[in-house]
Amino acid sequence: MLTLFPDLTPNETYRFLVSDVHDIYVEEAGNRQGIPIVIMHGGPGLGCGRYLRRFFDSERFRIIMIDQRGAGRSRPLGEVSENNTDLLVSDVELVRQKLGVDKWLVFGYGWGATLALLYAIRHPKVVVGMLLQGVMLGGKKDVDWLFKDGCNRVFPDGWEQFTTLLNTEECKDVFGAYSKRLNNDNELIQMQAAKSWAYWMARCSTLHPNQSVVDYYLNPHVAIALAKLQCHYLSNEGFQAETEILNGLKSLAGIPGVLVHGRYDLISPLSSALNLQRLWNGSEIHIIRDAGHSIVEPAIVDAILNSINQLIDKLGPDTA
Repeated sequence: MLTLFPDLTPNETYRFLVSDVHDIYVEEAGNRQGIPIVIMHGGPGLGCGRYLRRFFDSERFRIIMIDQRGAGRSRPLGEVSENNTDLLVSDVELVRQKLGVDKWLVFGYGWGATLALLYAIRHPKVVVGMLLQGVMLGGKKDVDWLFKDGCNRVFPDGWEQFTTLLNTEECKDVFGAYSKRLNNDNELIQMQAAKSWAYWMARCSTLHPNQSVVDYYLNPHVAIALAKLQCHYLSNEGFQAETEILNGLKSLAGIPGVLVHGRYDLISPLSSALNLQRLWNGSEIHIIRDAGHSIVEPAIVDAILNSINQLIDKLGPDTA
């Protein structure tokens, strides 16, 4: 089973002012003359952990990571104003232009896979290939599965803990109830809600309980951004990203794509990824039998590393 490459430090870091409210953090690592690949993180709100660089051979790739608005090291943390799917896509294209990248590979996981698809549909001429893991389109079915009826049947104990902050009436509108707490003037109330939200997502993310994933999600910096931004995006059903993607997949014909998906992914059930693959001419799917949603599960790590090599082989020697 393949394991991650050694850790490495960035070659360059940048901050780009993308609105009157937001500046985004961007970093480059690896070979400056290598194959450019841009990483779109999950969540929304998780930010780019340094482990993400380790999926890529630093001698072969020019690794570009973007913390989306309100996430990671972008500022202000957890800010939802001037923060929607269209703007995130435009930020990616701005980064490409600022860094002088002609064409690049696109890698996205979870929500980042959705963002990657939208970006490629709108800018197909600059995308040479795509690798997507645990794609979660954020449409009504996805949202209802996670926050109304579906995942709560698999993790009833986790759901009970998630809703323990809410009264019976508030349970009818989970997003509204959590939004009030996450935007409360009292920071203790905010953080209590954020950690409750983050724990629910962490518990649903892995096939087996994984304390390191829980600890990462419960880091206050991660939890507040994850909870605020997920609540914002999912209550708006991803700002109709799913509809645009399913209607726009024809524009990806000819762009090689590989989907990696855990069979027991409870954040984004496999059926959605299979439907996406059927509609996307030129894509293939690798179903990982002993994995859930999380990108850090060993079988997912192995599959992503293998898929990168397969994708480069498809693209041929002129990729760089």
